[in-house]
Amino acid sequence: MRRKNLWTPLFSPLRRRFPSISPNSSLNIPSPNSLSSRCSSSTQYGAPWSTSNDFLGNLKFSPKLCTLQSAEQVPVRCWNCKASAQAMPFLVCDSCRSVQPVDPSVDYFQIFGLEKKYELEDANLEGKYKDWQKKLHPDLVHSKSEEEKEYAAEQSARVIDAYRTLSKPLARAIYVFLKLEGVDVDEEQTISDISFLAEIMEMREAVEEAATSEALLQIQSQVQEKLKHWSQSFSNAFQNRKFEEAVTYIQRMTYYTRVNDEIMKKL
Repeated sequence: MRRKNLWTPLFSPLRRRFPSISPNSSLNIPSPNSLSSRCSSSTQYGAPWSTSNDFLGNLKFSPKLCTLQSAEQVPVRCWNCKASAQAMPFLVCDSCRSVQPVDPSVDYFQIFGLEKKYELEDANLEGKYKDWQKKLHPDLVHSKSEEEKEYAAEQSARVIDAYRTLSKPLARAIYVFLKLEGVDVDEEQTISDISFLAEIMEMREAVEEAATSEALLQIQSQVQEKLKHWSQSFSNAFQNRKFEEAVTYIQRMTYYTRVNDEIMKKL
């Protein structure tokens, strides 16, 4: 039986949003020379950057104490009525109900009022997503100015992107690595564990040969259990700052996510 290529690019939209890294490295640590530019453009990440040593003694960056004024200290006003923001994130003005321009310093966790961590206990993410769409959907501003229509389209698209990223364990793991540690992860690095690869190959062959929805759902249940296991393993490793371990768990989650995607295409 012809076997499919195990490795195809994954999350290309996500990787277009974040800088790509060398295919020979699983972690991309910013150079010391880039510190000043990181601080001066810190609003891109929502906080200034400082340096410390990560695992194995390598230099890393984290959003901590630069002496620059943070974005939160700068008064934010509505572009339309000039009223001050009553709450953050400031996506819609409470006074005139105008949709605001996208603020790149607001990250995905802030959009939904969540703590910046991997585990999302009782987050009601879907409910918060629907609440934002009731305020931001482009159809709601069809009679407004072209400027506000553009803002609504951009804000709505960003909320959708935030929801899709945080609601999926693999995408959330990659995002939380970048936002909390300033580290870009190569989730597509090939795994050399022969037994693991054999297990993935067997699952993919089972998916290809499955003739009924019941058979596919049974395989999917097994895949989801594996994803749950590696997701918990990632969470534990990340909390304990065992970053090399955490990266290997992301890579395993990537393979199982690919299998699940193949199942969904056949259901």
